[in-house]
Amino acid sequence: MEITDEIKRKLLSFDYLMLILVVALSIFGIIVVGSATRIYQGVSPDEYERQKLWFGTGLFLLFVAAFIDYRFIAKFYIVIYVLNIGLLLAVLLVGTQMQSGVSRALTIGGESGFSIQPSEFAKIFMLVFMVKLIDKLQSRLNNIFVLLGILVLIIIPTLLVIAMPSLSAGMVVLFVSIVILFVGGVEFKYIFSAIAVFLPTAYFLIRDILSEDQPFVSKLIEWKILSNYQINERILPFLRPDLASAADRYQTEQSIRAIGSGQLSGKGLFQGTMTSLSYVPSNHNDFIFSVIGEEFGYIGCICVLAVLFVIIIKCLYIAFRSKILMGRLLASGVAFMLAFQTFVNVGVSIGILPNTGMVLPFISYGGSSMWVNMAAIGLVINVSMIQPKKSTFTLFEE
Repeated sequence: MEITDEIKRKLLSFDYLMLILVVALSIFGIIVVGSATRIYQGVSPDEYERQKLWFGTGLFLLFVAAFIDYRFIAKFYIVIYVLNIGLLLAVLLVGTQMQSGVSRALTIGGESGFSIQPSEFAKIFMLVFMVKLIDKLQSRLNNIFVLLGILVLIIIPTLLVIAMPSLSAGMVVLFVSIVILFVGGVEFKYIFSAIAVFLPTAYFLIRDILSEDQPFVSKLIEWKILSNYQINERILPFLRPDLASAADRYQTEQSIRAIGSGQLSGKGLFQGTMTSLSYVPSNHNDFIFSVIGEEFGYIGCICVLAVLFVIIIKCLYIAFRSKILMGRLLASGVAFMLAFQTFVNVGVSIGILPNTGMVLPFISYGGSSMWVNMAAIGLVINVSMIQPKKSTFTLFEE
């Protein structure tokens, strides 16, 4: 009887609007992936069929994450952190070579199986780990030695992800971890100190990248902290497009042209010609926004971004409403994770950011990213159910 009542309570407090928004965006993503790979012309149906599978299994993960108390999941935060490090090390040691010699995936089931990207799972693993860690260390969070210890725990997986190399995923791991520290109550003196260190370091790094011999960057490449293609084929062409080769700027320039060709209302679904695989490489994942721009135009782009904006705002609202610190941290972390990925993906597609290989949440092709984003939304819904409205279920408030 108690179990039945608990299930009823959760179903009544379930955030169905969030579910509808995520499902609608994901189904739209499946359709756009299909258009990008021209499934109806029989050119490349695999991505389309697999994306439907990723969506179905991702939806299952959303419900699992929503109905298992996130506080119970967080109890295993040390195991989660160790598992995260283990998977990242496994990729570096036995990972599958994907593209341009990049080792980012673990293949399961041999040649006929599928691949997972631990760099994607690192985002949610670090999110859960940081939420629980900050909750446990709340009273000592602003102790300088405790804070330095936390930073070490953040830097280890971040460097492992970057070393794959996957600069974009490493940026997300670092960004989300820092956001959770901020929301968790780190004093502003530490934040200002970090900014005071970051800005001159970033300036020095940019100057070094732009220099002819790149003495510092060459050492980072030698130590495998960064890769040559990240620096000289992605960041440098963005900083100095006049020195970049046509090949280095090709994707971004083609993406901008494709988006512009859609004008106000687009050319129509499956009518895009400039976003074919031969015109915009990676059009079904990193550059999916160019397909949306060409086929659905400015109006379609705004609608997609509006739905993502509502999802992010709902996450922030749930964080604001939660009276449980872990709930606030978790929902805030998911909100900023989605916002950061969206900003970078769109920024790359329209040429205001260097090409980093970031996916557009719920829309870009990819099983690992779909699973992670779906599970993250499930955790946010979980927070909203455990922290009910003031007028009902006061028994569960803390």
